[in-house]
Amino acid sequence: MKVKYDENTTAFLKRLEDEWEPQPRFLLTGHGIKEILSKYETREKAKMNNSLILHCGARTATRDELKDVLTPKPTMSWKPVPHYEVAEFVTHVAKHRGYEIVKEEYGLTGDGMKMFGVLNFANGGSTGCTRALGIRNSHDKSFALGLVVGERIAVCDNMAFGGEVVIHRKHTSRIEIEELIPQAFDRLAYQYVRLEERIGEMKIEAVSVDQARVITVMAAEIKAIPSCDILTVLKEFKEPRHEEFSDPTKWSLYNGFTETAKKYSPARADYCYRRLAGLFGMK
Repeated sequence: MKVKYDENTTAFLKRLEDEWEPQPRFLLTGHGIKEILSKYETREKAKMNNSLILHCGARTATRDELKDVLTPKPTMSWKPVPHYEVAEFVTHVAKHRGYEIVKEEYGLTGDGMKMFGVLNFANGGSTGCTRALGIRNSHDKSFALGLVVGERIAVCDNMAFGGEVVIHRKHTSRIEIEELIPQAFDRLAYQYVRLEERIGEMKIEAVSVDQARVITVMAAEIKAIPSCDILTVLKEFKEPRHEEFSDPTKWSLYNGFTETAKKYSPARADYCYRRLAGLFGMK
């Protein structure tokens, strides 16, 4: 059922925010780091919440470690491409196009069937940001190989992602992938410009606290974030940890989401960013 966004809804959220007093989970003492349970949590619930963040054994990986992931055998109608080869192809083309890669990050689901990567570039980007490139590939037919333009915000290391270019359909062969990735980069140039223009617009779009509450609930409805993170995002918007986001704008609210998404697994974060791109008009 859709939530009706009226005065009662925003008043209810405001009351929750006023009553919400999160406590630090860890304390640095003379005897090392000790866990502190939240005011509203039992130890069992804390363990459950942590297992949700690290579900399915999701893990980070280096590019070389992607070699260790076994690729399923192809069939007549489906030709998976090894994660390592995808990363190799994309980084090679990026360098050839003049992008200076300063950092590579990769994540895998526990079974290795899904791979998510981010290339961070030294050049390009809007004010206070540098360009980045998201990579996604699957061996279980859950989604196509794709690239998505992004921006890394310097002050907080948050990410902003925009439009995606799908490269690989199930009938695409390895040889075709080598030809399609350069073509994808041609389309990415336009996507970068579009994303950077949208970020510029978001920086001057004022957002009231009530509007932020509505947008945050909408994000939970489309499953960009779990409902338990609604108050976390709102708190980050109202009391940002970085001075650059002190103005109540749509860009500041977006960074409240991405700050929260840092704790998500690679697969969950990828889904969050894609849903937020639609919600904030960044595609």
